[in-house]
Amino acid sequence: MKVAIVTGGSRGIGRQVVRWLATEGFAVVVNYAANQDDADLAVKEVVEAGRRAIAVRADVADEVAVAALFDRAEQAYGGVDVVVHAAGRTVLAPIADLDLADLDDLLRVNVRGTFVVNQQAARRVRAGGAIINFSASAVALAAEGHGAYAASKGAVEAITLILARELRGRDVTVNTVAPGPTATDGMMDDRDDVAIAQLATQPPLQRLGTPEDIAEVVAFLAGPASRWVNGQVVRANGGIV
Repeated sequence: MKVAIVTGGSRGIGRQVVRWLATEGFAVVVNYAANQDDADLAVKEVVEAGRRAIAVRADVADEVAVAALFDRAEQAYGGVDVVVHAAGRTVLAPIADLDLADLDDLLRVNVRGTFVVNQQAARRVRAGGAIINFSASAVALAAEGHGAYAASKGAVEAITLILARELRGRDVTVNTVAPGPTATDGMMDDRDDVAIAQLATQPPLQRLGTPEDIAEVVAFLAGPASRWVNGQVVRANGGIV
């Protein structure tokens, strides 16, 4: 039995990743930070489909909590084969105006959180497994207002490549998925119709991405067809960059 941990698995892209990995036969550990109801619903959906899943709360930037998350996965299912680190935070503001308290929180979740989760994954993922982080196409787009967010995701990309090299000989791949504008509930709720329409015109494919689009890329990177893809950033954005 293959086992996957999905951080941020209770909502948005993470929730769709949970669905896809469960469909691919993984037992899934759904990590969440605060919203237990959403996590329980994600688990219920998987279990009702005849698959295995549990929900485990953990702050991804807390090394003790993350170690306990991995312990729980090993206790429940015997090991860990895939780690999808989808948890993250978005803060958008011009560099001159950004509240430094917001910067500290952003870096704690996106940079320290990625480092802590990847540290445990590097120690525990079994041979033949995969570690999949989440960046954002904002790193390459370098749009105004995205300075702090893009910087945090640039750090994720650096961690990914270096960890891929450090796991030499382990038969564990490490890659990053960098979505473009994606129609998650959070994104749709934070923008008006005009802003959403403008975002949808950016890709040559002339639409927003969907959580399903991104989850399919993750499922590929988690599966056997991608074993020669390692240390890469897959920009799943419809051709924006």
